[in-house]
Amino acid sequence: MSLLQLSRPLLGLLAETSSRIHQRTFSVSAVSAAIQKMTRVRVVDNSSLGNTPYHRAPRVIHVYTKNGVGKVGDKVLLAIKGQKKKALIVGHKMPGDRMTPRFDSNNVVLIEENGNPTGTRIKVPLPTQLRTMDGDYSKVLAIASSFV
Repeated sequence: MSLLQLSRPLLGLLAETSSRIHQRTFSVSAVSAAIQKMTRVRVVDNSSLGNTPYHRAPRVIHVYTKNGVGKVGDKVLLAIKGQKKKALIVGHKMPGDRMTPRFDSNNVVLIEENGNPTGTRIKVPLPTQLRTMDGDYSKVLAIASSFV
């Protein structure tokens, strides 16, 4: 047998393994796109704390859920201008269930310890699913300008 005859099966095996390597795909779970710790958010109400410019964007430092992933209607703890404030998630980038809106940014409304909103107006439309959720969102819904 010549060297050329021996190398043909090896070349075929090499080509087959390289094609298998390139066919592998990596999946990204939905959790990576949801609101979790260290996620930058946008404050969408007219509170003075959320609207004055600062050199750092507000970030989530804790999510009040069992799995640590926040969706619409969940409460989070924000680090905003060197302070800790509670907020309510009113929109996120992650695609949700069918017929639920998907937002361009992760939107939150600042709330006080008792659940009352800090601001008096919300500048963006809120998802209508907040109306049907368990929890006391009536005061947040009352200051909303529109719904999607």
